[in-house]
Amino acid sequence: MNAQQRRAAGYVALLVTVTVAYALVYQWGMAHLEGRPVTFVRALGVTVQSFTSTGYGEDAPWATAPMNVLVMVMQLTGLVLLVLTLPLFAAPWVERRLEVDPPTSSDRTDHVVIAGFSARGETLVDELVAAGVPYVLLVDDREAARRHHEAGRSVVFADPETAAGFDAANVTAARSVVLDDTDEANAMMALSARARDDDVRIVSFAEDPDVATYLEYAGADDVLSPHDILGRSLADKVTATVSTDLGETVTIGEDFVVAEMPIQAGSDLDGATIAESDIRERAGAHVVGAWFEGEFVGAPDPERPIGRDTILLVAGAESDLESLKGETIAEHRSQAHGPVVVAGHGEVGSTVKNVLDSRGVENTVVDVADERAVDVVGDVSDPSALDEAGVDEAAALVLALGADADTVFATLVAREAEPDLDIVARVDEADAASKVYAAGADYVMALATVSGRMLADTVLGENVMSLDTGVTIVNTTAPALAGRTLAGADVRDRTGCTVIAVERDGDVRTDLPPDFEFRADDRLVVAGTDEDVASFNEFVGSIGSPGAAADG
Repeated sequence: MNAQQRRAAGYVALLVTVTVAYALVYQWGMAHLEGRPVTFVRALGVTVQSFTSTGYGEDAPWATAPMNVLVMVMQLTGLVLLVLTLPLFAAPWVERRLEVDPPTSSDRTDHVVIAGFSARGETLVDELVAAGVPYVLLVDDREAARRHHEAGRSVVFADPETAAGFDAANVTAARSVVLDDTDEANAMMALSARARDDDVRIVSFAEDPDVATYLEYAGADDVLSPHDILGRSLADKVTATVSTDLGETVTIGEDFVVAEMPIQAGSDLDGATIAESDIRERAGAHVVGAWFEGEFVGAPDPERPIGRDTILLVAGAESDLESLKGETIAEHRSQAHGPVVVAGHGEVGSTVKNVLDSRGVENTVVDVADERAVDVVGDVSDPSALDEAGVDEAAALVLALGADADTVFATLVAREAEPDLDIVARVDEADAASKVYAAGADYVMALATVSGRMLADTVLGENVMSLDTGVTIVNTTAPALAGRTLAGADVRDRTGCTVIAVERDGDVRTDLPPDFEFRADDRLVVAGTDEDVASFNEFVGSIGSPGAAADG
């Protein structure tokens, strides 16, 4: 018996008990107070008439005050019982009639089946939508499945730990399967998916890196560890921040790359506007977009100043970008030989240390636990611990703490102690990133976002190239734009995306004038947020559909 059935049984028992009790009292009152004895059946009928306010027949009026009070109390009781009926039974019944049941099967093909759903799954869905790749969420909770369905997501209500569940998601026609639940559940789902399709690619997350081998035994082709991904991304970011290396780039064509350029305090570009920086004239590169305190702006206003809270997204020849990188680093930082201070030696912090060690980057580890790899035992939110770690001479500080609130406070302390220190921080929740930026961090990475985007890269291969800061670089075709000029298509204003290059006949063209005319066989390199790229796909699809209006 479920909760609703138990409530119904309790209500019926209460109604019967109250009705019988009032009938007995009424029968006694009519005999001893009114001098007009009635049968129990007649008393029961009058009680029901009082509850439902349908009249009293021959018994009314009553001569004694107690009987009149009794009848009034019965009427009020009936009203209360009626009012209880609405929220307990009537309203839920109406809501169930109005609810739309989630689908229990899907006939999609060449899609991605996502079994389980977390914050990183939301990032993956955004990436898939931006790339125009269909997907199906496989969820075993009816209410969760209904919410996804009402939100416009493609979902199937079925058990992902069973072969029947993957049958419902049409796994045999899928391009890949993503497992995004606990390690134990992922193992069960991998076995079930593999039982239905020997060839489908299965990508799984492993919260504990030690279980990766067992997930592979269960059938997973690729196993990703979110903490390892985040640790490596932090190490890559801090290495790029404190050196002239470009760090991770997106390569397009033979000698054309897209890279991030954090602006250090005191560098040549600190305080200048984008127009004053003369990046195109001085380095042959152009600014595709920029992050200002963690918020991405595509094709930013040339008069907007850039500083330590700015990360430029630039495109150009690799040699030109390497030359530009030197102008983003402060002279005193480029000459510094201090270590990178790593605060926190958990799964993420230990990965950061291992990567820095492998690259020959000196580092000092601070943690509250006295472990072999920890150099300074103490709380990084304590200024004395920072002093002992030598943060005043450090090349950068990496905050790899477990709790977002601790990261915010440690950022405040470190920024107060060293106003010019480069601070790179991790957070678990993407919503916490803005708070850490406000506290003074130069660069913030969210666990769910970074691991979700890495998952998208793994699933999509070379179709979509994602940077870990929320911008996607897409190399795609758009034959619907054939015959239109860059100015006439007005891609940036209509979609928020920037066309940063066009591949034509083996050549990559980056300096596109307003009258540049697109051809049907051009490959466009487009940059924008996931939502912007999705808008771009929708835009080029709509103008390419029959009956679509053309620009004048």
